[in-house]
Amino acid sequence: MRISKSIKNLRREYKLNKLSEETVHKNPVKQFETWFDDVIKFGLYQQNAMILSTASKKNLPTARVVLLKGFSKLGFKFFTDYSSSKGKDLIQNSKASILFYWAEFERQVRIEGKIKKLSRSESQKYFNSRPLESRIAAWASDQSKIIPDRDYLERRYKKFEEKFSGKKIPLPRNWGGFILVPNYFEFWQGRVNRLHDRICYKKERKRWKIFRLAP
Repeated sequence: MRISKSIKNLRREYKLNKLSEETVHKNPVKQFETWFDDVIKFGLYQQNAMILSTASKKNLPTARVVLLKGFSKLGFKFFTDYSSSKGKDLIQNSKASILFYWAEFERQVRIEGKIKKLSRSESQKYFNSRPLESRIAAWASDQSKIIPDRDYLERRYKKFEEKFSGKKIPLPRNWGGFILVPNYFEFWQGRVNRLHDRICYKKERKRWKIFRLAP
């Protein structure tokens, strides 16, 4: 039997925790912070990985994994090449969602909202904090463009490595940050018998309405 044929039998029971609209924080960012702190303390690999979903101006959806680089009551920040596929999507269609999945805690967090560009100065500050190699790579890679082979990319990296040797590496013109300003959160906690807890927050007139969805 091929392993793929047994995929329908892959199953686990969720029983680690529970979630209640009576016990969650009234502010969803605070609730996210509580869960994110659990992940950090546990030491999960790539704790800040999230799935970013976008749609083009033709409403074609795309999803990929990116890294969260900061969050506050203002929103959730990440950085990329503005001329990449996701960058173009976000500039053309500012509606997006991010998803965190922490299997070890049997938890998901889905956040929807509107995307805004971060200021040039904030992007510069973060860019300067990146490892030297990552800053060079931002110059070497025209993200999402077709390239002939791996050697082409390696040569580009070498070119910029030599160009910026002993110099301060400037922020590329098309590179910077976005912030997702949330208007909807869903906190998902796995439960037994697939009767999962789904506690949601929706912004209405600058206040968060809390409600539960059927699993």
